[in-house]
Amino acid sequence: MSERPLVQFYFDPISPFAWLATKDISCIEAAGCRVEFQPILFAAMLTAHGNKGPAEIPAKRVHTFRDVMRLAAEMGLKFVGPPGHPFNPLMALRMATAITDPEQRKAFVVAMYAACWERGKDVSQADVLIVLANECGLDGEALATAAVTPDIKQQLAAATETAIGRGIFGVPTFEYEGEFFWGADRIDSLLWRIAGNRIDEAALQAFLDQPALSQRKQG
Repeated sequence: MSERPLVQFYFDPISPFAWLATKDISCIEAAGCRVEFQPILFAAMLTAHGNKGPAEIPAKRVHTFRDVMRLAAEMGLKFVGPPGHPFNPLMALRMATAITDPEQRKAFVVAMYAACWERGKDVSQADVLIVLANECGLDGEALATAAVTPDIKQQLAAATETAIGRGIFGVPTFEYEGEFFWGADRIDSLLWRIAGNRIDEAALQAFLDQPALSQRKQG
């Protein structure tokens, strides 16, 4: 039997939309794909692309969390949110990076998202993450120790730089056969693509090659 096609799920726990996306992973798996979770640092992506995060723009911050609460309610999920946002996601990302088994990593990340966004846990703290890892049947202390080693730090940094270099600018992002789908609300588009559908790439490139007719003034 051939191996199931791969979908990469790029995430950072700071994103509530990535939390919502974890609830639909089973839909992607039901379409015949395996999903692997890839930790990346969203803040580094913002810096690289010259963007601000939604929480850094007051009007967008209000809209973002209103939208998240609306979507969560539609999905029958309880929204609590972390004790403060934005928060430092590095320990969670590094512990996830230290888990090499894809299924174990997925279990930990899904549990971490639920703890953060549904139960209000502070997943920036190692002691919280250790408990979560232990509840997933992992060695939380060992993962926390590994997370602060130069090797794991470099693995996360390298994964983030690779993602940036390939054009990924936000989370959650799904990758299938080299094509990216950004946002929890693009899973239907991903499933459409998995089913064998494609856009006209030549028409897309022809459009992108057209010159800009106006430029926004800076400053």
